[in-house]
Amino acid sequence: MQQLLSILLTGLTLGAVYAAFALALVMIWRSTRIVNFAQAPMAMVTTYVALVLIDAGASYWVGFVAALLSGFLLGAVIERLVVRHVEGKAEINAVILTLGLFIVLHSLAAIVFGARFRSFPAPFGIRGFQVGDSTVPLTGFGIFTLVAVLVVMGLLVALFRGTDIGLRMRAAAFGPEVARLLGVKVGRMLTLGWALASVVGSLAGILIAGGGLVHPGYMDSVVVYGFVAAVLGGLDSPGGAVVGGLALGLTLSLVSGYVGSEVVPLSALLVLVVVLLVRPGGLFATVHERRV
Repeated sequence: MQQLLSILLTGLTLGAVYAAFALALVMIWRSTRIVNFAQAPMAMVTTYVALVLIDAGASYWVGFVAALLSGFLLGAVIERLVVRHVEGKAEINAVILTLGLFIVLHSLAAIVFGARFRSFPAPFGIRGFQVGDSTVPLTGFGIFTLVAVLVVMGLLVALFRGTDIGLRMRAAAFGPEVARLLGVKVGRMLTLGWALASVVGSLAGILIAGGGLVHPGYMDSVVVYGFVAAVLGGLDSPGGAVVGGLALGLTLSLVSGYVGSEVVPLSALLVLVVVLLVRPGGLFATVHERRV
């Protein structure tokens, strides 16, 4: 029983990490209709911005805010200078472009920040709580991660369902021609969508780095599991991204605990294939009906 509890709590923490990155993918999809494969290295770059400030003597929270602000700026600049040239064209163009950005940002980060492993601090404890003679594998930073993910999910739902800006962003992404006729500044909305998605990605990068080691490729494995979590819940659903991330974290933790860590990647692939076969749009995707 104690082993099962330990596995589930570990899975909950991992799931919150996957959910954080899945939310960034959902944000970029809902606001630009692009799956941004460069989301991970963009978040990695902003995490290094925070680390440079922290190493220079700034507090964790100064670095935290700086990472989010630099993420906003990085997302806006990349959309305006790079992605703008493929918007409105074949979807494969955007896919190839973001894959290219993935490689370029990785290389630039290695040149600018170096490729060695560097420790990243955490604002809260990274050791489990002590209950009697046992240590519960749930840390203060893990709780902070889960709360941060839930807050971001709530903010995204409020943005897209309760604000005029959110409506304009969705209109610009899913019906740009009609949106222009209605007076929506489509270009500005797409830039804002990239900027906000990059902020969410920056948050994910900091949460993943907290209390661990960072290097230019530290988020590469999270890309796979975050993408699976986003597809599991549905790329159009912030709530689905969180549920998908938590469900995936718990599932992979159980597999690792009772079967073996070597089959975890295969298990994630199996989950992805099953979801795509049973419900391609994700478990929480909205089903649209049309009379013919």
